[in-house]
Amino acid sequence: MKTKKVFPSELAYLIGIIVLAFGAAFMEKADFGMSMVVAPAYLLHLKISEYLPFYSFGMSEYVLQFFVLILLCIVMGKFKKGYLFSFVTAVFYGFILDFAMKLISFLPLPGIPGRVFFYLIGITFCAVGISLIFHTYIPPEAYDLFVKEVAAKTGKDINKVKTVYDICSCAVGVILSFIFYGFGHFVGVKGGTIICALINGYLISLCSRFFESIFVFEDKLPWRKFFSE
Repeated sequence: MKTKKVFPSELAYLIGIIVLAFGAAFMEKADFGMSMVVAPAYLLHLKISEYLPFYSFGMSEYVLQFFVLILLCIVMGKFKKGYLFSFVTAVFYGFILDFAMKLISFLPLPGIPGRVFFYLIGITFCAVGISLIFHTYIPPEAYDLFVKEVAAKTGKDINKVKTVYDICSCAVGVILSFIFYGFGHFVGVKGGTIICALINGYLISLCSRFFESIFVFEDKLPWRKFFSE
């Protein structure tokens, strides 16, 4: 029997956030529609930046996630210190996202094949990033923290809860697109968003099974108890 390698859960957190940010940047570059999770923040960024040019996509992410954390506290009926650190994660992710978008903006995009290629990279990166984040105790972004906490409270499979959350987020994105740009004009939420909403949960599950087949995720720092309180 092949011995599994140890993968530090803290490293899974760091790599997961970076990979997830680049996944969102690649999907934005492809312009087939954003991931359903970030679509609402992206639409808010596009609209607000018309009046406040400094309001970046990354900034929009952690501002929206602040309100998601408030909703999480209401749903769970309590507040944990880990919820506060989740906002720190959101800010970290936001800075990485803005950096990734600037970096990827220099890459050539040769027509539809190039857009499809970037979309596939983006959706894969997002699944890999979220899967890694699910294997760490460090509070993830508010979106993923919401999924983890609700799944733990209800005893439901986390990937199924993730799929439901994704579909709800996609619906919010569609509504915002209609409000900002009118019926018949899909901005940020397109065919690629729908595809992502339907298969993202499966892709994350696939990535998790792959990682768990070759790695054992272990804590290297004594922080788990602190974040669980």
